[in-house]
Amino acid sequence: MIRDRAENFYLEDAMGLALPLAIGLAVAKPDRPVFIIQGDGGLLMHMGALVTAGAVAPPNLTILLIDNGVHGASGGQALTNTGLNYTALAIAAGLEATPVDHPDAFATALATSIIVPRTSMLTLKTEPDLNIVIPSEPLDPVVIKRRFEDAIGVKRYVPEMFKT
Repeated sequence: MIRDRAENFYLEDAMGLALPLAIGLAVAKPDRPVFIIQGDGGLLMHMGALVTAGAVAPPNLTILLIDNGVHGASGGQALTNTGLNYTALAIAAGLEATPVDHPDAFATALATSIIVPRTSMLTLKTEPDLNIVIPSEPLDPVVIKRRFEDAIGVKRYVPEMFKT
């Protein structure tokens, strides 16, 4: 893990559901910048989330799309259509979108997404690296959830049926 902290929320084994979660978080916490790292395979599994991001347009949301042509989280299976232009799809959905194919371009594009309040997506073209998907240490989902809730200042949800 690089720069682990309580404000990082790790969503494991939920391919494609990171973007819907990030949209909700950006809307619920408009005073906080929300950055999401989403793979191209996950985005294809729930393409409607990209359209929703464009429609809702939270100005504090930046999507970092890893465009590597594989379903990395499930073992590296090739995507069914590796020729999709994700930047064009994002623009069609109503987002500001920038293709990024070099680290220097990434730094500039990321800085712009932070300074200019708008929903944006940076399409990061990379080669597949399946080793990066494997966490360097096991993550306890309950611990991650609770520390994240504390870090962003939300009350824990307790269903009515469990209240006494």
